[in-house]
Amino acid sequence: MSDDWAEQRTEAARVQAERLRARQDAEHARASAMLREFVAAAAGRGLEPEDLQVKGYGGRGTARTPLRGWYLRQDRTAGVGVDGEFYVLTAPLTLVDRVRGVRLTPQPPPLVLGAGGKDGDSVDLAVALERLLPGWRGR
Repeated sequence: MSDDWAEQRTEAARVQAERLRARQDAEHARASAMLREFVAAAAGRGLEPEDLQVKGYGGRGTARTPLRGWYLRQDRTAGVGVDGEFYVLTAPLTLVDRVRGVRLTPQPPPLVLGAGGKDGDSVDLAVALERLLPGWRGR
């Protein structure tokens, strides 16, 4: 009985993990599509991208990146590049990073920026994009 119960729990956990992964993949796909749509709208309406920088953890300095795009959060900790990719703009920075700059890898975008953080720290991706370019979806 104990082995059967353990197998059932293991299978239930596996199924739950698959469902969570599928939900996350769907969320990332919707957010990616939204970012690509925004970048096209921004280019079409002349919203100038800016150089994106990375902030060190704990506010310890900044580093250049080769990226241009738009900051999605007012604290400049997330951004979308002109390539339509999502970037987390915080990292542990060394002195060398601050001098030479850093290269970032795109991350799967969330539909809610800062979800799970302190109250008031999260913002819907759609709201963040609307702040940057009001009415971008309607045109």
